[in-house]
Amino acid sequence: MENKLIAFADEFGTNSFDFEGQGTHFIVATVIVKESESNNLRNDLEEIRKRHFQTGEIKSSKVASNHKRRIKILQDICKLDFSIYAVIVDKRKLFGEGFKYKPSFYKFLNGLLYKELYRTFPKLTLKVDEHGSNDYMKSFKAYVEKNHIRSLFSGSEFLLENSKGDIILQLADFIVGTLGYCFDELKISNYSADFRTLLEDKAISFNFFPSNYDFAEFIASNEAEKFNSEIAELCYKRALDFIDTTTPNDQEAIDQINCLKLLLLYLRSSNNNRFIATHELRRHLNINRTLPIKEQYFRTRVIGKMRDKGVLIASSSKGYKLPTCAGDLMKFINHGNRMIIPMVNRIQIARDAIKLVSNNEIDLLESDEFQSLKNLIDIQTSTYSNL
Repeated sequence: MENKLIAFADEFGTNSFDFEGQGTHFIVATVIVKESESNNLRNDLEEIRKRHFQTGEIKSSKVASNHKRRIKILQDICKLDFSIYAVIVDKRKLFGEGFKYKPSFYKFLNGLLYKELYRTFPKLTLKVDEHGSNDYMKSFKAYVEKNHIRSLFSGSEFLLENSKGDIILQLADFIVGTLGYCFDELKISNYSADFRTLLEDKAISFNFFPSNYDFAEFIASNEAEKFNSEIAELCYKRALDFIDTTTPNDQEAIDQINCLKLLLLYLRSSNNNRFIATHELRRHLNINRTLPIKEQYFRTRVIGKMRDKGVLIASSSKGYKLPTCAGDLMKFINHGNRMIIPMVNRIQIARDAIKLVSNNEIDLLESDEFQSLKNLIDIQTSTYSNL
């Protein structure tokens, strides 16, 4: 029986671009829990509520800037069984007058959160707090009701509940408020790094928009013995450059960009040494397509075309990944070597046979179309003859 996921969401920040008065970031955080484990989490949270808040709710605003108290509460909370998925928007990097208007700002965030949340969790029940001034989540509810396509996200729901009615929504309030103390310039303190360390242990993903990923953090968190920071950073930057400079004006370009974003997501995950199977990548890319991607198209028009444009993608019998060490690239080279060299040898045998029977009058590679292949075979023949 499928174990349904429930996400409890809350927001931090406003649409204001008064950074000195209203803050620099807008954050939406979700607490993800398995439905079968939700009652156990509620019971555990109730014990923490009694211990740290007595008769009141678990709320970030009640702790405010009492950072030592916040750390003690976080240490207890992070022992529980739940995960965090957050979208963190740096408003300072959003350019355009339209963002200064609440409807435009919310419309941008709605599309962003909808895409990220429902692509990551196709089957999800999302609960939000309708209490107080939580107007962003209400606008998100309206957006989902208007745009949600059941055939794509089968089994997903969107529910509004009062935080007093569910203590896990109170947890979401505390989590998103703490993330504010991690990232917002008006909230950052000497304790921010400690808050972030505690929360990252529970995080599925922190999605930063616009992307401001600090590669140094990736290096520090990678524990693979063969990890090479220079190779990993080169491959990472080439992938970002491709996404930034490619215009998604046709389906092929869209498929390439989406595939590369997926490979980047896996690169930034905790298990970044894994090769992602072709069928898994194709399944993700097929979400927004009328016709499914065929394997030959995927290999030649998606992966192949990106490699032609300088994106370094490693491959093996297990699938594809962005390289993080020389060994990843060697798998790609060995894979090509097993296919290319035997094929070149077969072409050479056929060419030599025809040249022999025609007394050198017919050369199958004489056409300009095959000049590169002819040069390769001639070099190979010359090398062997000189041995």
